[in-house]
Order: sequence, then C-alpha cells, then structure tokens
Amino acid sequence: MSEDLFGNPVADPHGGGTAAGIGGSLGDAVNPSAPLAVRLRPRSLDEIVGQQHLLGPGSPLRRLAEGHAAMSVFLWGPPGVGKTTIAAVVSRATNRRFVEMSAVTAGVKDVRRELDIARRELARGRPTVLFVDEVHRFSKAQQDVLLPAVENRIVTLIAATTENPSFSVISPLLSRSLLLTLKPLTADDISILLDRALTDERGLRTPEGREYTLDDQARADLLRLAGGDARRALTYLEESAAGASAADSATITTDSVASAVDRAAVRYDRDGDQHYDVISAFIKSVRGSDVDAALHYLARMITAGEDPRFIARRLVILASEDIGMAAPSVLQTAVAAAQAVQLIGMPEAQLNLAQATIAAATAPKSNAVYLALTAAMNDVRAGKGTGVPAHLRDAHYATAQDYGHGVGYRYAHDWPHGVAPQQYLPDDLEGTSYYQPTDHGNEAAIGERLATIREILHEQDEPGSGAASRGPTG
Repeated sequence: MSEDLFGNPVADPHGGGTAAGIGGSLGDAVNPSAPLAVRLRPRSLDEIVGQQHLLGPGSPLRRLAEGHAAMSVFLWGPPGVGKTTIAAVVSRATNRRFVEMSAVTAGVKDVRRELDIARRELARGRPTVLFVDEVHRFSKAQQDVLLPAVENRIVTLIAATTENPSFSVISPLLSRSLLLTLKPLTADDISILLDRALTDERGLRTPEGREYTLDDQARADLLRLAGGDARRALTYLEESAAGASAADSATITTDSVASAVDRAAVRYDRDGDQHYDVISAFIKSVRGSDVDAALHYLARMITAGEDPRFIARRLVILASEDIGMAAPSVLQTAVAAAQAVQLIGMPEAQLNLAQATIAAATAPKSNAVYLALTAAMNDVRAGKGTGVPAHLRDAHYATAQDYGHGVGYRYAHDWPHGVAPQQYLPDDLEGTSYYQPTDHGNEAAIGERLATIREILHEQDEPGSGAASRGPTG
C-alpha cells in the first residue's frame, strides 16, 4: 500500500487502486518542502479564488467535483489560473479512482495501460477520473487512443491546456467533451491569495515560526508582476520572504520584492494563443493607426523572444494589405526592415522593426489593393473570364495573323497620355472595375488619374477597333 496526495492509503496502481499518475505533480502537495504555490493548493471548490463563472451552484465543474457527473472536460486558460487546482479538487471526490498523467512524459503505452486498468475498475463499480496535464503536447496518436474511452465513458477525462484546443486537440475528442475557459485572475483575486499565504498554516513562516507581514507597496509590486498568474504571485512572494528573512526581518518590503524579481515575466507562448493574440493585436493596432499600442505589442513580442523574421513578414504583408497605394513607400520601409533583420540580427534590428511599425501605423490607410485582388480572384474562381481578346494574344509566330492574333492591337505609347483606347479584359468582364482607390493619402491622386484612364480606355465601340500600332505586337 502507498498513500495518495492527501495521505490516504491506496493500492498499487497496477492492481486497480488509486494512482498518483505518470509524470504528474499533484502528489507534491504532501511534500513539506514543496513550493508555496503547491502547498496552498485549494482543497475544495469553495477555496478556489476566481473562476466564479464556472463554479456556481449546479455548474458542470461543481457537479463533477461532487461526484454527480461523468462528463469529460477540457480546461483551457493561461498558466496559474487554477486548471491543476480544479483537477486536485476533483481528485478528492468519493468512490473514484484518480490518475494523473503528464503529456510531457507519458507515451501511448502508458495511456493504453491506464485505460485497461480503468476498464477493470469500472467493471468493479469504481469509475476513473483521468487528469492529463498539458494535453496539447499529446500527439494525434495518443489522442486517438483516448477517444473510445472518452466516448464510452470508460474514464472521465479532465484535460488541462494553455493552448486553444481548437488548434491542438483532434475534433472528435473535443466534440465529446465540455470546453471550459478559465480567465486570468484579477488583482483582487491575487491579493486574497497573498493574504492566505501569510496567514494559512500551510503558508509562510519565519525561521522563528512568526507570520510575515507585507507592506502596501510590496503588495502592489507583486500584483503588478504576477500578471494574473497565481503560481507566479506565490513564487515571487516566497522568494521575497526568503530575502526578508536573510535580512533578519519579518516584513516583506518593495526592496525584498526587487531583490527576488528583476522584472515582470511576459505572458507569451511562441506556439500558442499568446503568439496569435499578440500579433493579432499588433496588426489591428497598426491598421487602426494607434502607433502607441502598436509599439507596446511590438515590445511584448521582442521581449518574449518572438522570431523577428515573423514580425517583419507581418509588416511586409500589412504594408500592402492595409496601406497599399495610399502610402506605397511603407512597403519599401517594411521590406528594408525585413532585410535588416536578416543582415544585422537582434537586438539591433529591433530598431528597424520599430521604425517600420511607426511608418505603417502613422501612414494613411487603404485596403483597396486587398479588395481589388480579392474581387478579381473571386471572379476567376467563379469561372468568369472567357478567352483572351484576339488583339492581345501573342503574335510572334508566322501564322498568328491567320487566326486574328494581334490584329488591331494599339500600342499604348503611340497614343496621347500613353493610354490607348481598347479592350483588355475578357468579353464577359468588360467594364468591370476591381481597383477602387480611396481618398486617403496618395490614393486620392491615383483616383483622379484612374478615372481619366478608364474614360479613355472605353472611348471605343468595338473591341480591338482602330489601326494596328507601330510598336511590339507580342
């Protein structure tokens, strides 16, 4: 016999009893030298701070924790908001075998073995709750193994992930589970946790056994540095307390915090939601001409170690998609910044990225290039566009004129303003106007010129009419 994470005797996991799991961390809660964040993990739903939108009476989580539900759930949210805590609370529910598995260390064989044990236990009347931490790291093959067990309720799956399950979890598994989104903790939530850490018997104590006190400025610093992450807040508090103790003090001050934490950790994951959310906010800020917001998100990406080539590529795309001919020089600036990233590298190239960001954010905006290409491609995909008009076809071979190819073509440079009145579009698209310049920036002048050009182009009665040009026929 061994003990579970709450000190209760359990059987050998391979003999069908409750197991601590494979590569899990919940069992660390019984370790007196475990980190403060682990020791203070709530023991019931009522002790959980935040996430009240998921914990009301009759809610799926509450019914799951009370043993009245068997649905599988995905807990999606940023680090330190309570995903593992919820799993720990559920593990206390009566008459259920609880298995913790980390997607980082468990393989397909481990998953199959635990599911086989779960089937045997279910036949004996004892259901299994399977907690998979960091489920986004599970391969498709591992997720496929889980699918039948979830579908047939061989196990109740609780899966935690910091990445959007829509991108990292196979659709069949996700459709058979309930997706619950956890929110970042508020400053008030974090403050409650700090108070609990200072007063709870599982919390902090000086070497003499006294409680620590936290001054107001130090509290404000911790709240700012935590960024809505309970684990980070408690880790910083624990290190700050150690610093105060080293100075023979029971008061945690702003100096104690400063000695323990050099700067706020940036909440960002280069392969997950933050990667997509921050770049989305960056692009939308540039598009919205908020240069200050654009620089903020640029700084977040640079500080978090985002690939500068990715940022540069987005700026190059944005220069045509959202600015285009309203300020065509921005594309040159963005391309130059991308080249600078390749030639110079970081950290120096961050200035080039900043210059391109400022140029793009402060430039007049137009999506006319994007709309024009989209409209043209939609017509092509819809099957529009008959054959190329005969007078525009290649006329470089000997018998071309026998087919009428090139006959009647007008060489633009032979006409006033360099514009020859003739049909260029296929017959079924004649008269179509894809590019509609705005009155923003350079496009205002382009619009005036384009109106004149289109008027000249249509000064004819029949396609290809008029004398052949003196210029090239191909």
